[in-house]
Amino acid sequence: MANKPINIPDKFLLTFEEASHYFGIGINKLYAMADDRPDWLIYNGQRKMVKRVRLEKYLLESSAI
Repeated sequence: MANKPINIPDKFLLTFEEASHYFGIGINKLYAMADDRPDWLIYNGQRKMVKRVRLEKYLLESSAI
């Protein structure tokens, strides 16, 4: 089975780098937001991953970040 790349909008979990590119938010800002609002995070071992849909919802409901 060939490994085909998956588009970011189709992924459930994103790395912080992918989330930064997808949402247009700096990676340091994402890490700071994760400290304040950890409900859109999940841990894969010690690695923090972003729940794409939850972060999208949070951003849509926010007036400023």
